[in-house]
Amino acid sequence: MNAGRGRAEVPTRLLVHALVREDGTVDAGELYAVAGILGMTDQQVRLCIKRLVAEGRFTHEGRGRKAVLRAARDATGSIAPDAAHVRHAYRQDHGLAPWDGTWHLFAFAVPEARRAARDALRDSLLRLGTAPVQGGFYAGANPIEHLVEAEARHLDVLDAVTFLTSNDLRMGTVDEPADLAAALWPLTEIADRYDRLAGLAESCLAEIESGKALSDAERLTMAVELAAEFTRAMEPDPLLPPELLPRPWPGSRARELTATCWTRLLQARPEGGDSTSMPRLFRLYGDVLRTPAVG
Repeated sequence: MNAGRGRAEVPTRLLVHALVREDGTVDAGELYAVAGILGMTDQQVRLCIKRLVAEGRFTHEGRGRKAVLRAARDATGSIAPDAAHVRHAYRQDHGLAPWDGTWHLFAFAVPEARRAARDALRDSLLRLGTAPVQGGFYAGANPIEHLVEAEARHLDVLDAVTFLTSNDLRMGTVDEPADLAAALWPLTEIADRYDRLAGLAESCLAEIESGKALSDAERLTMAVELAAEFTRAMEPDPLLPPELLPRPWPGSRARELTATCWTRLLQARPEGGDSTSMPRLFRLYGDVLRTPAVG
């Protein structure tokens, strides 16, 4: 593998979760090999395994690189893609989710006595892609009312939430939709994360297409790096409609490169291999990145 290219940041715990196979196991030999390529020490890996076992997330059978970890429960959540979020992004990239000019607005006033519920509602609004306009007032560009309502019901604060829509939102003298988006969301930071993802995907593609045979550990390392960087770019992205974004928008290119790279990694799998011996990661990302799902 090209030692010259930069590495994606992959925490040791995330690496263990990423290598969980379809049968719920992690091969320690595989884990140590990929960790070594990523620059982790054996001691880092051993300490991480010890913590995960102590937390009851995995059981440990055997010793050293011949050991097997077995997940006590689904251990892929921290790196598994949000399928609906990813598919919506690809629909936008393919022009299948045009903006209708409607802003989706949410206001709430939850008393201090229920601070925990108030903070949870605010965090949910941000996670769903809204941005604060002013205290207790959030704006989004996608129709997420049903998701906000479900969260408010769960927190038992629905009566404190107001839902409204507008097609003429104005902040001071700013009323052009693209200008409002630039004022409300950190578009430069979002774009920078996608630039890093695109750079990683391009370097991985160059290695795959160089003709050099990749070992299983090298291929797994690429997959883990791509998944980690893809998650890092996608999770905080509000997925604003293309009409509100600068052109060209790096998110579209980065997602296309990632889908292409993932397809090539899947094609590079050994023929006749047992699918249960592959990390669950390949199926999870293959499902949402395959010829990007736009239906």
